[in-house]
Amino acid sequence: MLKRVFAIISLIVVFQACTISYKFNGAALNYDIYKTISISQFPIRAALVYPPLQQTFENQLTDMITRQTRLQVIDSGNTDLRIEGEITGYNLSPQAVNENAYASQTRLTVTVRVKYTDNKQDGQDVDQSFSAYRDFSSDQLLTDVQDELCSEICKELAELIFNATLGNW
Repeated sequence: MLKRVFAIISLIVVFQACTISYKFNGAALNYDIYKTISISQFPIRAALVYPPLQQTFENQLTDMITRQTRLQVIDSGNTDLRIEGEITGYNLSPQAVNENAYASQTRLTVTVRVKYTDNKQDGQDVDQSFSAYRDFSSDQLLTDVQDELCSEICKELAELIFNATLGNW
């Protein structure tokens, strides 16, 4: 009987000591410290320009931040956090070559330079470039797949940026 009581007490102690905590929103923010964020425009500075890309990217990034955090997005002014940058690359490159020495796959790559500033804590700033790409068949015209590809790429870029800044990965 004493062994059973000891075993039960041991299990209770072990399970209480080994608790695991998860945050399902992906953000690693202390909302007692951080309340506001500003997201500036991301002008296109790439050699190739696809005008809808800027708005698509900005919307994806803003949507991700508002869905994944409780931060209030403010246009400008004195905020706790700030994200700014520019779209520095919009490139097409051949990938797979077929037997006739023509490209059978083309890659669309978008690169974004981001400057993340934490106005509350030193050492948390990020100044980094992020890239994402999608491949498409060279049988397709870029104009036919461009909107869908840009949407997918911008979503991936927003996730990468979120994880490197607010997600604290």
